[in-house]
Amino acid sequence: MRPTEKTLAEQHAAQAKFVEYTQSWARPAALEPEAVFRPWATKNLGPSGSLPAQVAAKVMDDFLPSSSDAFHWRLLEAYFSENRTISDREVLGDLAAEVGGDRDDFLDALSELWPVTAAQVIDEHNSAVAQGITAVPTTVIGGLLPVPGAQDVSSFINWIDRMLTRRSSASDLH
Repeated sequence: MRPTEKTLAEQHAAQAKFVEYTQSWARPAALEPEAVFRPWATKNLGPSGSLPAQVAAKVMDDFLPSSSDAFHWRLLEAYFSENRTISDREVLGDLAAEVGGDRDDFLDALSELWPVTAAQVIDEHNSAVAQGITAVPTTVIGGLLPVPGAQDVSSFINWIDRMLTRRSSASDLH
């Protein structure tokens, strides 16, 4: 997460690198056949950062709670499947309208709530980093073990089995 957005010139300079990065989406796509991941293949710029989409998701929680989950899924779909620039306010407004919100009212709420909500998102990010979470996704098993990145089911089963075995061994000692 970058707390400040890149300039347009910086976005253009980073586009080729970003497009190359999206080739790595093939791995999570292989792990979850129902999820659609498409490497970036449009003229749309990659997002300038994740902050705008994260703030928009939190604003939607208050703006139209009944559409909050749908908005979250539209953000993921727009980014990973449609190659839309989810850091762009206009795209965020369009996505809000697609899930039943009034586009202009949502954009007004986004502007009004931006300072407080952005600070909240940044605080949550910093808290996660302080807990050793440095990747998205990260699954924390048993409140202790952060497992970064997309993993296959067998990896989670192995981690959980190990933790249960260790807990059982530790309780046998007491």
